[in-house]
Amino acid sequence: ITIARQICTALQVAHDAHIIHRDIKPQNILLDRKGIAVLADFGIAKTSDTQTITGDGESGVLGSVHYFSPEQARGAYVDERSDIYSLGIVLYEMLTGKVPFDGDNPITIALMHINEPMPSVTAQVPGIPPQLEKIIMKATEKYQSNRYRTADEMIEDLDNIEFITKVMGQKAFV
Repeated sequence: ITIARQICTALQVAHDAHIIHRDIKPQNILLDRKGIAVLADFGIAKTSDTQTITGDGESGVLGSVHYFSPEQARGAYVDERSDIYSLGIVLYEMLTGKVPFDGDNPITIALMHINEPMPSVTAQVPGIPPQLEKIIMKATEKYQSNRYRTADEMIEDLDNIEFITKVMGQKAFV
């Protein structure tokens, strides 16, 4: 939860600056010596006004297919909620040790992001707080309008889990 919150905070800073990362994945999340998560590699980021920061325009689908949002897979409109989807995939992998969608080739994986329901975290790892699974499920909704509108909204839900855990311990989730 702590690392997820730190990544959300970094995302919110980028989004507040009208920057959409478009390649949220574990390889672009670094931990410093104090264990603080840092969001890296804004190489394919774009500004909210659709100007690509790297300057080469919107030529094709960009990003890492295992962490694609459905709209990235379709080559459709990408916004801040696309980063939130990718973060949800990263959180799923943090908890289960594997990505939710995998296949023989990138097209198969992209189609899974578009068409397949998100697998349950608790089915993979029993004992995960149901509220944490709900956060991941909301972040990875197929339709952008059903996801968190901002990373700050996601932080609020993460903070609620952390607060409940501190007050009641793990028994609150049994």
